[in-house]
Amino acid sequence: MGIRREPLQEILIRRGADPGRVTEAIATAEKGRVGFAEGLARIEGVNNEILVSSIAQVTGLPWLPEVKIDDIDVELVRTINLGHAQKNGVLPLWKRDGVVEVAIASPEALPALDDLRVLIGHPIQPVLLPQSVLIETINSAFERAAEDADAVINQMDDENNDEDDFTLPEDLVGGDSADQAPIIRYVNSVLHGAIKERASDIHIEPFEKDLSVRFRIDGVLFERYSPPRKFQASIISRVKIMAGLNIAEKRIPQDGRIRTRMAGRDIDIRVSTLPVRHGERVVMRILERGSVFSLGSVGMAEKTLKDFRKLIRLPHGIILVSGPTGSGKTTTLYSALSEINSPDKNILTIEDPVEYELRGIGQTQVNKKIDLSFARVIRAHLRQDPDIILVGETRDKETAENAIQASLTGHLVFSTIHTNDAATAFTRLVDMGIEPFLVASSLVAILAQRLVRRLCPHCKEVYQPTSEELRDVGLDPATFRDQLWRAVGCGECKNKGYAGRTGIYELLVVDDDIRHTVTSGGDAGMVKKKAVAKNMLTLRDDGLRKALAGETSLDEILRVTQEDAIVLD
Repeated sequence: MGIRREPLQEILIRRGADPGRVTEAIATAEKGRVGFAEGLARIEGVNNEILVSSIAQVTGLPWLPEVKIDDIDVELVRTINLGHAQKNGVLPLWKRDGVVEVAIASPEALPALDDLRVLIGHPIQPVLLPQSVLIETINSAFERAAEDADAVINQMDDENNDEDDFTLPEDLVGGDSADQAPIIRYVNSVLHGAIKERASDIHIEPFEKDLSVRFRIDGVLFERYSPPRKFQASIISRVKIMAGLNIAEKRIPQDGRIRTRMAGRDIDIRVSTLPVRHGERVVMRILERGSVFSLGSVGMAEKTLKDFRKLIRLPHGIILVSGPTGSGKTTTLYSALSEINSPDKNILTIEDPVEYELRGIGQTQVNKKIDLSFARVIRAHLRQDPDIILVGETRDKETAENAIQASLTGHLVFSTIHTNDAATAFTRLVDMGIEPFLVASSLVAILAQRLVRRLCPHCKEVYQPTSEELRDVGLDPATFRDQLWRAVGCGECKNKGYAGRTGIYELLVVDDDIRHTVTSGGDAGMVKKKAVAKNMLTLRDDGLRKALAGETSLDEILRVTQEDAIVLD
């Protein structure tokens, strides 16, 4: 269908568009730099509805200002994959009188409807939508289509009633046609559901009679699906295909990565497989590319944040961040590097693996297969004229010695260490075989941290804690006059009572008194008492501050700081 550009120009100008901008937008589109619809969308002074109604007037196509998601036929959406819909700007909406209406933003999408007509098997009627509305509707429609993973597995169960494992046909294990296979639709549904629920990890675990699919949301695992065991091999094979792993090798662990785009977001998924008794166990870590890191948003108390910002600008020394796996250490360190990153600094990192790409920073991933270890890369980094080095983890004596050597020769070193609190980091390094005087002279600060769930703002309620609850967290019931909140559960938080997480922190700044305690053989308890006497907030203290502010609950503070000793005045 031809596009009569001149009448369209006149229509747009008559409706308020600047003539110069219209000419520029259409010229840009004609030169092929952007699509016609996108070129028009850049015109200032004309809203989306005027644009689409003007195109409709020229082409004779019907148009809609918006589409209700609940009106869209999910089964029609599932006939194509998300990438095809986004690339071609098409979305099947519904079927009326045997004709499928398909949303497009521009007549440029009309050629793509020929392939879609073959896939759907029905006549097609294109309907114009504003481009921004179409993009949002595509993302929302595919989210909705992916929600009902159980419906997909139930349909497969009805169609395959034998007890043997259901196997993907060989011609459907890859390529565009694979999106029509039920198993592939099921895996895509699980991924979409996990991303929509803000899950950080997906666990697929085989048992004797079924599979368990669990999501880790805000640090806690929840079971989401339980497909029959006969689909186990196909589900796991599909994940391995997506991650570029060997589907024939089931005896050894494998690691891979999936890069995809879902719900309008670029997603990296780290995949790990592990042979277990009843098959292979799969864990997928979900990472969002393009994440923005900021120290101001991690949840530090005002004084802690102020002190930490001063520390990360020191010319040399070691700053350690401690905590268990999944406590947000990487986010804190990336936020620190992002804040001090500038063209006049050479920043290098050593990671296992590289989780997020940081612009302007040299990132190296360790590789045990070629003996590219933390210690070896630190030595190589020192020949690269660095100002700042990030060591992903200090896990052995050689790495610790090289990090200390780097700090003593005028470099600022960031690293992580697995300890329960800040003070224990000294003991851990000494246990590795590092001399106490080297530990004391090189460390400038240790930041211990945990992640606690935030109370859902829609349903949290004020309550009066019992005397026992107050004593458990070190508060005196006789003098307590503040109010606390607890989790309830509502539709907004899916009845969990919590939505999102924030950090609690314990910043131990190493001064002369702390150094003297370490070099004289003082244990972690003595170091902690010294730091608390100098007004250091412990993890539990910081957690209580957040509980009193209504950000989290006492139950959460007790859950994540069980090992934290209660310090009484």
